[in-house]
Amino acid sequence: MKFAPFTLLLAGCTFSASCGKFEKKVSAQESLEASTGPLPVKVEPDLDANNFKVEHPERFQLAAAGERVTAPELAVTGVVSPDISRQVPVPSLATGRIVEIDARLGDEVNKGQLLFKIRSTDIAGAYSDYQKAVKNERLAVDNEHLAKIQQDRAHTLFENGAVPKSALEIADNNEIQAITALENAKVDTVTATEHLKLLGSDPEHPSGIVEVFAPVSGTITDQQITDQSGVQALTPPNPFTISDMSHVWIVCDVWENNMSQVKVGEYADIRLAAYPDRMLRGRINNILPIIDPNIRTAKVRIEVENPGLMRLGMFVTAVFRGDKMERRSTVPATAILHLHDREWVYTPTGRGTFKRLEVVAGSMLPGNMQEIVSGLEPGSQVVANALVFQNTVEQ
Repeated sequence: MKFAPFTLLLAGCTFSASCGKFEKKVSAQESLEASTGPLPVKVEPDLDANNFKVEHPERFQLAAAGERVTAPELAVTGVVSPDISRQVPVPSLATGRIVEIDARLGDEVNKGQLLFKIRSTDIAGAYSDYQKAVKNERLAVDNEHLAKIQQDRAHTLFENGAVPKSALEIADNNEIQAITALENAKVDTVTATEHLKLLGSDPEHPSGIVEVFAPVSGTITDQQITDQSGVQALTPPNPFTISDMSHVWIVCDVWENNMSQVKVGEYADIRLAAYPDRMLRGRINNILPIIDPNIRTAKVRIEVENPGLMRLGMFVTAVFRGDKMERRSTVPATAILHLHDREWVYTPTGRGTFKRLEVVAGSMLPGNMQEIVSGLEPGSQVVANALVFQNTVEQ
């Protein structure tokens, strides 16, 4: 009993010391919060990898998905290619060596314009055949004239009883053979003359130089010859190819699962990578019946009128639009998370939990909005900044 006051006093001192330590701890914690900001949000993953629970969901701003009624679109890439039906090869007319080139790759040429010259021995052979044909024709004319005289004489003698009928028949047969030989000789002369003209040589003034002219007007899109190079007559590769660039083809690759959205006869909007502000319109004129087994795409051919901007090999984007209108959602572009070649949005499910939904994003819209093709209904709530939420999840 004598030590009771001392015991109470000691207890009081002990309590006071504990209070002092507690106050020091609280002030240290407040000091930590003041220097580093609010405590990090704690995320509790669910058994489902796409479900997340946070302690302070109010820190993440939400946005309501809007609604947009539009026709379905399919955007694919393509390349400008020549219209094969508007390409004309220019073969070499003779075998020989190039001695002069008067046009180059990319030049605009007119029909009848000189393209190149060839020194060829084919002219010598063709002129020799021409001379032989002319000589044979002259000889056939003389033979036919002589056979005609003999036939007339045989008829006169037969009428006077001077020769038998067999002599008359022989004279008639000789006349027929002479006429046939004359006709054949004329054919040979015409053939030899046309051969010389085909080689670009004048039968009256033959030359060893063959001139080749443009058969049509257009643009030279392929050149396979150089000065002093050798060429073969009417044998590929052709020295030049002339293309009519007023119309070109756009060849696009369309995925197999999107083939139902593309039909022959429909139109597509074309945008050039070199001129993104210009939009052209083309018509689908063919869908090749072969699927590439490696990338599972089909070639779609679009015919486009060239305003003068399109060059072979240019990259373009073609947009196909369907006939039926569809109802789609719109969200802020920041609400869509691009992760592992997919698009996702986060939607609240109540009590601090969020679910990650996979969506198919569409085209960009004014006001930094983006279209959702599928995966989200209009009116649904989404996290306005998916990247911030994803960073919180990863941390």
